[in-house]
Amino acid sequence: MTDAEDRKPRSDEARSAFLPPAGTGVDGDMSTTSEFAIPDGLALRGAAGVESETTSEFAVPQGLGVHAAPAADQEGSAFTPPSTYSSKHAPTAFTPPSGIPVVSLTKDVPWQDRMRTMLRMPVAERPAPEASQRGGDESGPAVPRVLDLTLRIGELLLAGGEGAEDVEAAMFAVCRSYGLDRCEPNVTFTLLAISYQPSLVDDPVTASRTVRRRGTDYTRLAAVYQLVDDLSDHEAAVSLEEAYRRLAEIRRNRHPYPGWALTGASGLLAGAASVLVGGDLIVFVAAALGAMLGDRLAWLCAGRGLPEFYQFTVAAMPPAAIGVALVLGHVDVKASAVITGGLFALLPGRALVAGVQDGLTGFYITASARLLEVLYFFVGIVAGVLLVLYFGVQLGARLNPDQALGASDDPVMMIGASMLLSLAFAVLLQQERSTVIWVTLNGGVAWVVFGAMHYVGDISPVASTAAAAGLVGLFGQLLSRYQFASALPYTTAAIGPLLPGSATYFGLLAIAQNEVDEGLVSLSKAVALAMAIAIGVNLGSEISRMFLRIGSAEKRRAAKRTRGF
Repeated sequence: MTDAEDRKPRSDEARSAFLPPAGTGVDGDMSTTSEFAIPDGLALRGAAGVESETTSEFAVPQGLGVHAAPAADQEGSAFTPPSTYSSKHAPTAFTPPSGIPVVSLTKDVPWQDRMRTMLRMPVAERPAPEASQRGGDESGPAVPRVLDLTLRIGELLLAGGEGAEDVEAAMFAVCRSYGLDRCEPNVTFTLLAISYQPSLVDDPVTASRTVRRRGTDYTRLAAVYQLVDDLSDHEAAVSLEEAYRRLAEIRRNRHPYPGWALTGASGLLAGAASVLVGGDLIVFVAAALGAMLGDRLAWLCAGRGLPEFYQFTVAAMPPAAIGVALVLGHVDVKASAVITGGLFALLPGRALVAGVQDGLTGFYITASARLLEVLYFFVGIVAGVLLVLYFGVQLGARLNPDQALGASDDPVMMIGASMLLSLAFAVLLQQERSTVIWVTLNGGVAWVVFGAMHYVGDISPVASTAAAAGLVGLFGQLLSRYQFASALPYTTAAIGPLLPGSATYFGLLAIAQNEVDEGLVSLSKAVALAMAIAIGVNLGSEISRMFLRIGSAEKRRAAKRTRGF
């Protein structure tokens, strides 16, 4: 190649291989030696004065007309908006700013389901609340007062043993009843918080409240549910001042049963439980006396300000002591049934069910705290019973664990004992008198199912317990929805006959007799039975919603979408 050719611009080297060679009549003085050169005599239009040609296979062929767009709107990338799109004339968004209107969401279902469904929705998809003038003026009530009322109602529910999901639903219902739609409640084991943001550009208002005292009073719980139900009803005009007045009355209400009735109910519960594990009349009386004495000692410790751990420890000692005394006195009774009956009155079935329910519904912090509380109570019971059994074994008491294995052959007596146990449990929980009969029948049904599956069908006690607890949860949830009330009064006392009292006692007795392996196996069985009860109750509650009329199809799709199905 000559020096003149070396001094040619680099743009000439980028000339297409399809350009004709020199002497073909096309401007250009570079000799082309490629076999793709255009033959002589073939004219190439548009080649003159062009330095580069498009040779891509994606080039538009000649003769095909394309409506050229302005240079600024040409699609040069896959991420470039289409030429038909305009930000000034964008199509309407799928979700309107005011939320998706659902016609039957506020009228056709209980407020628990409505609030729970909307809590699972994103804030932008929640339907706007209906106009309410309960505050007395057009601007509505003051936001801080509404949040304070909401926290006080949530405190009563959480202190009464209600699940975290239901507490959040109640708090959300109170806020929406006064027109506060952008609310986010947050419930943990000891802390309640709620945040309200008027709009996307306004600063949120946040309030919190600490739950320091807990008490079992299902009558107060039912009254709070009735208040929330009235607030959620748009036809019932409940002003903010009226809601505060009713809440103060609920706080000041007296328990429906006096102290002596609670002590007697504790004795009846222990006596009925001893009959379920094979006890006779003497065992019934002994278990009842031990439980009543333990109840009085626990009240004395509570009056002195001792924590509940020590209260459970002290309350577990008298039934165990009476059982050991019967063995040392050579009385021909089933002492194991006496101790087992006393344990039934102390096992924290209510806290266990609430803890497992919180875990299954996604409130893991609250569930962990509740289960840790159950563990502490259980350790307190173990410490009290083990201390008495250890000294009894050292004194020569021969406690035979096989004595309590045989149940009674009379099914009528067993069903009657289970119903009596549920009745006594309902009194201990301070339930309304109108709900006692229903929970008593529910407890009888639970024992019938358990007995038919375990004793007649020879099915595993864990599976039998889970099935019976599931039926309890199903019936309890249906009854509560029929009454528009909480499900706890209809389910907690009914699971009393299913509590693992005998398995707990056998584990403690084996440990006291230096048979640690057998004791741990029996205690593991007790834990499995307790978990079966809690999961069965929650599963029955979820299944019951399948038989309820949930509302329109739009709401059902929203509920499924936000729940992760």
